[in-house]
Amino acid sequence: MAEGLRERKKRQVRQHISDLATGLFLKHGFVTVTVAEVAELADVSVNTVYNYFPAKEDLFLDRMKGVSQRVARFIRARDKGESAAEAVLRELRAAVVAVSPEYGLMDGFADFMRVIEEAPTLKARLWYLQQEILQAVVGALREETGAAPDDPTPLLVGGQITWIEGALVGYISQEMAAGRKAVEVSRDALAVLDEIEEMLGEKVLNYARRATE
Repeated sequence: MAEGLRERKKRQVRQHISDLATGLFLKHGFVTVTVAEVAELADVSVNTVYNYFPAKEDLFLDRMKGVSQRVARFIRARDKGESAAEAVLRELRAAVVAVSPEYGLMDGFADFMRVIEEAPTLKARLWYLQQEILQAVVGALREETGAAPDDPTPLLVGGQITWIEGALVGYISQEMAAGRKAVEVSRDALAVLDEIEEMLGEKVLNYARRATE
């Protein structure tokens, strides 16, 4: 369905507020900037800002919307004959080869991470995001395998699969924060993914393998 005029305007206003807020946070830090300052710069009311962003943290982490379901989507969309872990590794390798900004492979990411490191509430929000990712992965594995509610395997395997993405993001964040170029980090990140795969046990690598027929 085509986007209507009202929906397009709302999306544009939301993006305008988010972009200006991000600029302020990068320049002055997350803790010192107030929602009122964001509203003034965007020429909207404080209530309007909260209508689009329920919390101040949402203004800075707006681009992370949908991240909590990303690994679960990889699992559900795995190819015939492919296991859950193999699908996740394949998708992550494709993103790294494409130098995807979704995984921090972009100019200015070091500044983004600096803002987070200086703001305890942002770090807390990212921790909570990790829990959401794990819950989504475990849910997908239970659905895809038909595991019983009391079967701990989806949780145990899900923890390992969630770790795959977390370890990759952690490595990229570390290297980008050190001032390296995204293309260079991308190349080395592929080798890191190979090492990650070698560390996974056969049970994890073969779990939730989709039938070939």
